[in-house]
Amino acid sequence: MIKDLTLHNRDQQVIQAIAENNADLDAAARKKKFAAMSESAYRFFRGTSHLFWQDMYNDWRFALFGGVSGTQTWIQGDAHVYNFGAFANHDGEVIYGLDDFDDAVVSDYQYDLWRLAVSLVLDTRANGVFDDSAGTKALEALVEGYLETATRYHKDDLGREVHFTTDTAGKPLKKFLEKVGKKKGRKRMLDKWTRLQKNGKRVFDATNSKLKRLSPATRKQLMEAFEAYRQERQQSGEDTFYRVKDVVRRISAGTGSLGTMRFYVLIEGEEGSEHDDIILDIKQQDGPSLRNAMPEAEQQAYRRVYPNEGVRHAAAFRALAEHPDRYLGWLEFDGAVFSVRERSPFKDDFPTDKLEKKKHLCKMAATWGEVLATEHKRASRSLNPNEPFLFEDSLKQLTEGRESEFVTLVLAIANHYAECVEQDFQTFRESF
Repeated sequence: MIKDLTLHNRDQQVIQAIAENNADLDAAARKKKFAAMSESAYRFFRGTSHLFWQDMYNDWRFALFGGVSGTQTWIQGDAHVYNFGAFANHDGEVIYGLDDFDDAVVSDYQYDLWRLAVSLVLDTRANGVFDDSAGTKALEALVEGYLETATRYHKDDLGREVHFTTDTAGKPLKKFLEKVGKKKGRKRMLDKWTRLQKNGKRVFDATNSKLKRLSPATRKQLMEAFEAYRQERQQSGEDTFYRVKDVVRRISAGTGSLGTMRFYVLIEGEEGSEHDDIILDIKQQDGPSLRNAMPEAEQQAYRRVYPNEGVRHAAAFRALAEHPDRYLGWLEFDGAVFSVRERSPFKDDFPTDKLEKKKHLCKMAATWGEVLATEHKRASRSLNPNEPFLFEDSLKQLTEGRESEFVTLVLAIANHYAECVEQDFQTFRESF
C-alpha cells in the first residue's frame, strides 16, 4: 500500500530507535529511565546518545575540519556538560575534567565538540535565565576555547601536567571547586553510603534507596569474579590492597545508563582504619553507542583491537585521564563485562542551574572547551607516541586562517541539532 512507503519520517525513526535501544531493559528499569528522560529536552538528549550517533556519524561536514588520521583521537563519546565533574587525583587535589569513559572510543574529535555544543544549547535553554544572544556568546566561547587550546603547544608540554584546580580556575569554577574541597571528602562519602556496625565493622547502608542487597548466590558469584580481577591486578605488578568488606547493587544512577547493572564494593583502605575505606564502582560495559553506527568493516576492526569492552574502557581511561585510577580494571560476571574503578570522594557535578551571570556562563563554556581539547591532545599522544603533536599540527593546518568558519560551522550544527532534539523530545513524550 502507498502508506507503507511513507514510513521514512523522523517520528518513526525516533520511536523505533528508542524502542530498540531500550528493548533489553525490564519494565521497571525502562519506566524509570523514560521518566528521567521526560524531564527536559536536555535529559532526553543525555538518554538518547544512540540517536546522536545515528544522525551524525556519517554527516559529511566532519570532512571540512577533520576526517583525517591526524584528527583522530580518543573521544569521550558522550560529551555533554554534565559529563565533566570534580574528583580527586593521586595527589589529593580536587580537579575538574571528564569523568565518564563508558562511551569513549577512537574517532574524530569533532563528534565530541559537536555533542558538547548541542548540550550547551539545550542546558542553557533549560536554565531559563539567558536569552538567545547569551547562549550564542557562550557557544562561541566554547568553540574558541577548544580551538585555541587544541592548536597550541610547546615542546615542554610533554613533561608538563595541565590541571584544572582552584589554583588555575577562575570564577565560577574556582568557587565550586573550593566548595567541593570543603564539603566533600572520604568521611562524608562513607557516611552517605555506609554505616558502622556495633562491632566496629563498616558495611553498606541498606536503608539507602539507591543501594540493594544481593542474594547469597549472586554475592558469591560476584566475589568469585572480583577475586579473578584482584589476582590479575597483582600478577601485573599492582600492590594495591583489596580486602573486601561488603558489596551491594547500585541502582538509579545516571540517565543514559539507567538500568545498567552496577555494583559497589567496599574495600579496606591503606591505613586499615574504618575511616579510610574505599568504594569501587563496578559497572557493566555494553560498548559505546557509536559502535552501532559503524559500518561492518569498522566494527570488525574494533573487535580485533578490543577483546572486550572492559579492555576498551580501561584503555580510554588511561589515554584521556591525567591521573588514571589506580584500581582501574575489568571483570567478567554473569556473562557480561564490567569496568572497575574507584568512586572518588570528591565526585560532584557543576550546577549549571545556578549560573545567573552571562560572564560566568561564557567562562564555564570556555572552560569546557579547554578541558575537552586538553584531554583530546593528551589522548592523541597515547595513540601517536612518535608524533606527540600530530593532533595539534593537523588541526592547525585545517583551521589556520579559517577560525571564524570553524566557529560558524559548530554553532550552526549545535543550534540546528538542538532544535531537532527538542522536536524528538516532543515525539518521545507523546509516544512513550
